[in-house]
Amino acid sequence: MSAAQDTVHDRIDRASTDLTAGQLATGLGLVAAISFALLVLQDPAAHDSLHNFRHAAGVVCH
Repeated sequence: MSAAQDTVHDRIDRASTDLTAGQLATGLGLVAAISFALLVLQDPAAHDSLHNFRHAAGVVCH
């Protein structure tokens, strides 16, 4: 099967046979952690504090 015809279902099936249970759990945990962080960081206070931290560290934002 070519890469153009490769579906998400095919990739999941291949990953479930190629990866160990620990690797799958780690991957799912990372996705959950990133999703949670993105959801929480929508809070304006968290965004502002990170923005101020970047400026304090010398990073030019805009």
